[in-house]
Amino acid sequence: MLDAIDRRIAAVLMAAPRASWRTVAEVLGVSERTVVRRAAPLLHSGVLRPTAVRNPARHPGLVPIALRIRCRPSRIKAIAAGLARRPDTVWVDVLGGGNEISSVLFLEGPQARTALLLRDLPATADVLSWDAHDLMKVHPAGFSWSAGLLTEDQYAALTPVPPEPAPAPEPGPLDARLIDQLTADARAGCTELAARLGSSATTVRRRLDLLLGAHLLRLATEVDLRLLGVGSEALLWITTGPGSLDGTGQRLSRHPQVRFAAATTGAANLLVAVAAEDLGGLYDFLTGTVGALDDVRALEVTPILSSVKRTGLLRPAD
Repeated sequence: MLDAIDRRIAAVLMAAPRASWRTVAEVLGVSERTVVRRAAPLLHSGVLRPTAVRNPARHPGLVPIALRIRCRPSRIKAIAAGLARRPDTVWVDVLGGGNEISSVLFLEGPQARTALLLRDLPATADVLSWDAHDLMKVHPAGFSWSAGLLTEDQYAALTPVPPEPAPAPEPGPLDARLIDQLTADARAGCTELAARLGSSATTVRRRLDLLLGAHLLRLATEVDLRLLGVGSEALLWITTGPGSLDGTGQRLSRHPQVRFAAATTGAANLLVAVAAEDLGGLYDFLTGTVGALDDVRALEVTPILSSVKRTGLLRPAD
């Protein structure tokens, strides 16, 4: 477990992975020296891993889907590991029944989707069945999740990017390689990135600002949620009426316990990832928050047993 100061530093870097040490110190009201002394070991050891993911809503070629894969329990770890090694998987979780895997993928076009569903999964030994759900709309408010460790004012101070995206820039020759570098380390400085890319720091900074301003890229910091006091995670598969789908998704995405919310195709039309301190906290969320919503017609709760990949990064083995 991280102590209170380390958790708050982690929350700031989750909200703003490239924030300067001075900014982190000012937001938290502690000294810059304290921030550096606490944060540097967490980054060096990999407890905090700043990264980047593409925003499929702004990349027309990407097809975002969520999979629920049922397989033989004796093979679930191997199948989850194989999914996690795919470069197009963003999340891979083993769910509570012990025979089911959930995964979010950003596939490179409809042909990749067809190949996955009609070739790759049928050819995978011990996969029994699966459901595929297209992610029609991902609610961005869920990305502001900070484990309840930051106030709204603190979060607003860390995220100066306007909520409405700027027009997408023309693709530059460095963009794909820049995104790859940021995926490996989103805190790398522009001078360091320029040296790796064979460009100038000014060019790298300009392209990065364009990518972020157009919401083509989302920066994040991956951390084991147990270190932040989260003891219970679950996926909620919610069915609501078409007229209330958007409002329900937006409302839930703004809740401090919701890490992800998306409208999906399939029998359930809303997928929500929830993080709570314990099962009691999950129960309170279900009865108090979800229970207060209008037009919830069905609800399935699938606890997450373990995570294999998050935010595009493989998780260290327990």
